[in-house]
Amino acid sequence: MSRRFQVVGIGNSIVDVLAHCEDAFLTDNGVEKGIMQLIDTQRAAELYGKMGPAKEISGGSAANTIAGIAALGGCTAYVGKVKDDQLGDIFAHDIRAQGAVFEVPRSPAEATHETGRCMVLVTPDAERSMNTYLGVSEHLGPDDIDVAMMVDAEWIYLEGYRFDGDLSHAAFAKAIEACKGAGGKVSLTLSDPFCVERHRDAFRTMIRDHVDLLFCNEHEMQAMYQLTTLDDCLAVAGQEVETVACTIGASGALMVRDGQTVHAPASAAEVVDVTGAGDLFAAGFLHGIVNSADLLTCGKMGCIAAAEVIGHIGARPEADLKALFLREGL
Repeated sequence: MSRRFQVVGIGNSIVDVLAHCEDAFLTDNGVEKGIMQLIDTQRAAELYGKMGPAKEISGGSAANTIAGIAALGGCTAYVGKVKDDQLGDIFAHDIRAQGAVFEVPRSPAEATHETGRCMVLVTPDAERSMNTYLGVSEHLGPDDIDVAMMVDAEWIYLEGYRFDGDLSHAAFAKAIEACKGAGGKVSLTLSDPFCVERHRDAFRTMIRDHVDLLFCNEHEMQAMYQLTTLDDCLAVAGQEVETVACTIGASGALMVRDGQTVHAPASAAEVVDVTGAGDLFAAGFLHGIVNSADLLTCGKMGCIAAAEVIGHIGARPEADLKALFLREGL
């Protein structure tokens, strides 16, 4: 069956506000290093006022993945909420400019909640500390799910971060039912170890019952399965889902399918900002999947795409990913 969309992403619609800082700035302002913290509007305004020169770039984990697949020429769409405001304009323009379909009606200008934004503080070691105001993105619900779009998707890609909201649980369930009912497949990214801690039981049920492809990093995998070694966790995950793709930092990625583990080495990169590395790994991997590549090739594509995005500020690709794949014979 031919479908209009190769991948439809569902997640937070966020505009990233990125700035470099020293570790002392994090300490002085009560920012925990290397994780994502949820903040309110007042805290967002406070941090923004203290940050140095910043760059505003559309982000959101699943949105970055969809933008990456679109940049590779894939037929994609994105589902996430923004407000009819300045940052909403930026987000909608940027994802459409990448070639993705974005048709979710905006929250009206007079609505209380604003378009979400994430203050990303990048320290000299390239680690990023994210302070996220979800805004209207937090209120994504089943009414925002276009059933016809889900039916017309080969894959849907669900962002774990968006599990922080009861309405979004219902939105995911509606999307999964429509996609799987039409013969499509479901992928999920666990997003963050703390996200896993908050929703472990719900994630585990969804993984066992509905997910065909699970994305995570080693820390998220161990938070999910709580076993002694990563290998033990991967073995259990591999019994619950058809394909597992787990990034392991500078060592690349491990993929599990049919009881077999495949290692894809990391691609060489000058690390400037690791924001979006996992998002672009998923983009490269899914590009391989929808083009019937073998597991190792999918992993290599993911690692190349991740290496490109960590070489510059921002979580959207700047180089021609297709050209990078071709250079590596993929």
